[in-house]
Amino acid sequence: REQKLRFLFFVSALDNNNHPSYCDSQNLVFGCQHYKRNCKLVASCCNKLFTCSHCHNEATDHIMDRKATTLMMCMKCLIIQPIGPTCSTVSCNNLSMARYYCPVCKLFDDEREIYHCPHCGICRVGKGLGIDYFHCMTMSISEHTCRERCLEDNCPICHEYLWTSKTPVKSLPCGHIMHSSCFQEYTCSNYTCPICSKSLGDMQAYFGMLDELLAEEKITEEYLGRTEDILCNDCEKNGSAPFHWLYHKCPHCSSYNMRLI
Repeated sequence: REQKLRFLFFVSALDNNNHPSYCDSQNLVFGCQHYKRNCKLVASCCNKLFTCSHCHNEATDHIMDRKATTLMMCMKCLIIQPIGPTCSTVSCNNLSMARYYCPVCKLFDDEREIYHCPHCGICRVGKGLGIDYFHCMTMSISEHTCRERCLEDNCPICHEYLWTSKTPVKSLPCGHIMHSSCFQEYTCSNYTCPICSKSLGDMQAYFGMLDELLAEEKITEEYLGRTEDILCNDCEKNGSAPFHWLYHKCPHCSSYNMRLI
């Protein structure tokens, strides 16, 4: 009886958020702007109901530890219960809380393909390890430039923290990471990494066009034979290049991606 009274007191202490929320209010689809799901989570830090950790973090002055969550509220029957993949009340008849449920991260989602990476210890958007993702163990398991703990940083374009981001990310040839959507927008007008300035892909065609452009240009006599010291962003070597107002070619790797020193 005492345990039951304590539980009832706990439930009454929850804020007045014990009502359904919708990701699609017109069609009465449960969820929020971040996730489609049939439950709300009881945040262990403040004992308040939120549809997801992002909703919690946006509404409070502290960060929710999603993995510490032990209780949820089914948005169909509004009953507080131990967290799990289905509603435990008889009236809901094992209603699924979401198509995807991770018992480690306490993550529910009924729309995206998500998998739990046992090495990262978190859930990520994708079909799974060995399918469309791999986890770098700082070994030669794939042709890429490895940067240890590279996800523990912000996207260089939108500045969202990558480790907890639910948006798909892209690894650049230099090893830096940004959101795939940010990459698509950024590369409409840029071809170098915003962090280290290395080229983002095979630039041979573009550099070939610059070769043809410079071959047709005539340098005035006062600049003939003049050279400038350069540092190549791609091969990271110093060198000298013929004077030009805009373009300088690396004598080592033939890249035009460089800076004057």
